[in-house]
Amino acid sequence: MEYRTKEPDNLSVLQRFGRWLALKQYQIEVTFGVYMFTPTEKFIFWSVVFLLSAMGSIATILYLPQHILFIISRAWFYVNGGESSGVFGSSNVVAAAKNALSLSLESVDPTNDLPSVVTETLREL
Repeated sequence: MEYRTKEPDNLSVLQRFGRWLALKQYQIEVTFGVYMFTPTEKFIFWSVVFLLSAMGSIATILYLPQHILFIISRAWFYVNGGESSGVFGSSNVVAAAKNALSLSLESVDPTNDLPSVVTETLREL
């Protein structure tokens, strides 16, 4: 992008953010023709823009986490086919993991030697 002038490297983060905001304001004014408004019309336009963006960001902060948890719980329901209790159905998952772990630990006996384990397995087959 040769048409852009090189910005000084020694600007602080706050100054760079201010320049970025000024650029965005300029782009909006040129795109929507705000530069032709009277000062009162500009004030009303920017007030509406600020109001809508503030309401949108507040709604996002308040409701997005709850919405994401709802979507995840529905996905859990669709994948596992059961009712989820709590977040991700954590109690069912933990209980199933404990049962699987306890069964696997009970079946392993370190005192048994290999030939007795093989004979027992063959008897079961």
